[in-house]
Order: sequence, then structure tokens, then C-alpha cells
Amino acid sequence: MVIKLDCRGMDCPAPVLTVRDALEKESPVTITVSVDNEAARQNVSRYLEHKNYSVSFMQIQDEIRVVGTKNEGDCTPEIESLAREAIENQSSHKKIMVLVTGIHMGHGDDGLGDMLMFNFIKTLKEIGPDLWRVVFVNSGVSFTAEGSEAVPILQALVVDGVEILACGACLAYFHLLDKIKVGEVTNMLEVVTGMQCADSVVTV
Repeated sequence: MVIKLDCRGMDCPAPVLTVRDALEKESPVTITVSVDNEAARQNVSRYLEHKNYSVSFMQIQDEIRVVGTKNEGDCTPEIESLAREAIENQSSHKKIMVLVTGIHMGHGDDGLGDMLMFNFIKTLKEIGPDLWRVVFVNSGVSFTAEGSEAVPILQALVVDGVEILACGACLAYFHLLDKIKVGEVTNMLEVVTGMQCADSVVTV
């Protein structure tokens, strides 16, 4: 089965939600998704890859066409669920998700807030193996981009197994999509479902 979706003009996370609903309803062998911005392309591509699709894309004037082809040997949802549960049961660590919502910590003097937030990011490693995911939204995405002194600190966290995610819509808003240097582009659906999966969420 082949299906085509037109997600142009949709705000995040609508393109990913549309793709998710189509996969759940139709389970297509091939799916073509039309989007009109780079953040949506990356988010849709990443979602399809997580669902075991090989992904390619092409630019046709203002349209970006994402094509996903289902890989052979895909596990059934029941097997995937059991495998995930087994892996999670083997781990004794909690899953702490940190949500960084801006470049300042606290309210008052922005210069002080900048210093506090940078020191907070430097100190995240002290959480240890319980640190699961750090998500950057709004102006916080600048910490993941070219020129930020936080990039090598976050790269070290990635080496330790921490997931670093940056909001695609936020990166696009601040013209940083092509300047991201660490982590992966994410969307609001993944942020919300991540909150559900986490044992605790720390928001700064």
C-alpha cells in the first residue's frame, strides 16, 4: 500500500501527528509526505526512521517531499513492546528529563541568568546515569548551535548516553536549523511523550 500526505502549512507537531495516524491506520509499505519547511522534514524523517522506514527526500520548488519505505523484517507492535519492556526492566536507573526553556535561569538580571544557566548545563553530568534526556526549547535551542560554549559540554553528555534534543520549530524561528552542532531535532509530540516516559521532569 502507498499513501500520500500533504502536510504543507501545518504547524508543529501536526505533520508528525498526521503521519503517526496514517501509519497506525494503514501501515503502508510506502508513504510520501509533503512539507514546506526544513524543521518538518527533519521531524517527519526522524519519526519514520523510528518506525523502521528507510527515508529519502527531494526538493520540488517550495515543496519538500519525504518518502518512507518500510524495511523488511519489521517487528510486530507486540514484539516491540515486549522487547522495550525487557530492556527497561534490566535497568535500575531512573529516567530524568531536563527541559531547558531559555537562555536565562530565573528572573531579574539577564547577565546573572545567563551565567546561572550555563553553570547549570555544566553541572548536569553530576546527575549521573539517571540523566536520560535534555530537551531545549524556545531560545534554549541556541545552546545546541554553532558558537555556543555549551556544545562541547553537551557532546560529552551524548558520549555518556544522554539524549540531546532541540525543538525544530524553535531552531527554525531563530534561524539555527542549519547551525545545530549537537543532538537531534525534535517536535512537540516527542517532548510530550518523553514527559510521559520520564520518571521525573526538571524544567528550567
